[in-house]
Amino acid sequence: MSHPERLSSPGGEPVGTLTDPSLANGRVGESLAEFAKRHGLTRSAARPPLRKYVQELWQRRTFIWAFASAKTASTYSASRLGQLWQVLTPLLNALVYYLIFGVLLQTNRGIDNFTAYLITGVFVFTFTQRSLTAGAKSVGNNLSLIRALHFPRASLPFAYVIMELQQLLISMVVLLVIVLATGEMPTLHWLLVVPVLALQLLFNVGISLAVARLGAFVRDIQQLLPFITRSWLYFSGVFFFIPRMVERFNRDGHAWVGHILEANPGAVYIELMRTALISSFRQDLVPYDVNYARLWLYAVLWAVVAFVGGFWYFYRAEERYGRG
Repeated sequence: MSHPERLSSPGGEPVGTLTDPSLANGRVGESLAEFAKRHGLTRSAARPPLRKYVQELWQRRTFIWAFASAKTASTYSASRLGQLWQVLTPLLNALVYYLIFGVLLQTNRGIDNFTAYLITGVFVFTFTQRSLTAGAKSVGNNLSLIRALHFPRASLPFAYVIMELQQLLISMVVLLVIVLATGEMPTLHWLLVVPVLALQLLFNVGISLAVARLGAFVRDIQQLLPFITRSWLYFSGVFFFIPRMVERFNRDGHAWVGHILEANPGAVYIELMRTALISSFRQDLVPYDVNYARLWLYAVLWAVVAFVGGFWYFYRAEERYGRG
């Protein structure tokens, strides 16, 4: 019984309380909700306690991975090049950005290996950008599934971010080949790619959960996201050298702008990935006395705050998804 408050009398008229215990085996003056609860009936879409919700989500980890894999396989199924577009799209974007910012605007000054620098930034930011965009559609695009089956709704944003992670892992192979082709050699720093991706994954899941709730009830958010992510892209140091910009703002008396650029989560994960993969980039940073410990602190804080906050925000509306 999914709606105990809608119980009707034998004549078909809805009632709010039980007035005849001989007919309903209830108590005089007892509400139908109280009557249903006393007999062990609950709302089918009621939000479970947080601990139980997390347990149910973990129990569906196989479903989340399978759902993500199916989405990944079907995304480019109608295209002749298929899943090659997972790699071609960010590569083509990087080529355009290289021509505009590297050749025309010459933002590559002071960066020894601008090709690896730029492509790393594009690939890493694309992971966050696509996770955010996919999260906004994760609930609205699966209403039939939500209305037909009972499962933790957070499974959907999780699955969409996992789908983007699967695509990123393919792109990372190409990225490593490009980094090697530009003259960089593997070092122990490459092992830092794993914790960087793990922290970025937590961050992406968190913001995707938050925007998934917004997208479920305010569809206009999907129209705004392209402008938000494009603006975020330009502020994340994908095309320019953030330490040089920070130094300039400090010199001009606008240190607070430099602090914002440094703490920007989009820039934080990009900078950490660059320092892990590109040894020449680490040399580029030497004159600017970059604080690596602070970069890692930002990365951890953003991951924890986004994941915990996003999960809680999404969970609070669990019973509302799919209604209306």
